[in-house]
Amino acid sequence: MWYCRPVKERSPRGTPHTPRAWDTGLLLPSGQPLAECHPISPLVSGRTIYSPSGRVVNGEDAVPYSWPWQVSLQYERNGAYHHTCGGSLVAPNWVLTAGHCISSSLTYQVVLGEYDRSVKEGPEQVIPINKGDLFVHPKWNSNCVACGNDLALIKLSRSARLGGAVQVASLPPADSILPHEEPCYITGWGRLYTDGPLPDKLQVALLPVVDYAHCSKLTWWGFNVRKTMVCAGGGEQSGCNGDSGGPLNCPTKEGTWQVHGVTSFVSGLGCNTLQKPTVFTRVSAFTDWIQQTIANN
Repeated sequence: MWYCRPVKERSPRGTPHTPRAWDTGLLLPSGQPLAECHPISPLVSGRTIYSPSGRVVNGEDAVPYSWPWQVSLQYERNGAYHHTCGGSLVAPNWVLTAGHCISSSLTYQVVLGEYDRSVKEGPEQVIPINKGDLFVHPKWNSNCVACGNDLALIKLSRSARLGGAVQVASLPPADSILPHEEPCYITGWGRLYTDGPLPDKLQVALLPVVDYAHCSKLTWWGFNVRKTMVCAGGGEQSGCNGDSGGPLNCPTKEGTWQVHGVTSFVSGLGCNTLQKPTVFTRVSAFTDWIQQTIANN
């Protein structure tokens, strides 16, 4: 995930914002035309048996395996793998995540059927990723997170075994737009609060959708959001570093769930800053690219 703030914004003490280099192994962007942004630890279809009642930041432990399309994207360092981002299983051998989660210099694996990262519980499936099977959206620009297109597809080296703990997500119809205050849920292993610890157990938090008309107001995200994005939250609950690339899960009238967003960025003033909702890449704006990338590879 990224921290972003409008270029004219200043810290509470009146000093200019200074980007921080997180332990990501990724390069900081050199500058932003619309906002100052920097990455925070590259690291939040289907049916779920769970009807969430809680509020990632100010979230709660998810019911185990209740979001079976959620994956943990992990990178290798010094012989061990570390959680870096979330993602969604969108086909038996494809994962959808954020473009800023991917670095061509790193080696990755995906863990499906994960719940508690501190213990091996049984349903986990660890699948390595080949270097040539990382497909970042061609218009993603790491120097301009506010320009959008923060999306990537990962082809697994083998297909996942589908079952109770591992299922393929449903994606929304092309160009569908969520209504204001639609109750959606972010899931992930991101930090429990700004600069806080990463949880062992998968977290879930209610993030009502903030439509473009509200989110693009100058007192909210202003010109830093585009119509190819989805805003959600803006209060006590939010995504935080570690949730990047993970899903924004929204219910359908039929009682199923669709992944409408891919977690992209939050405010540099803090993960759950008032009127700075978590910003997601809107999946329905990229239907053609997703379908074509999978079909051609």
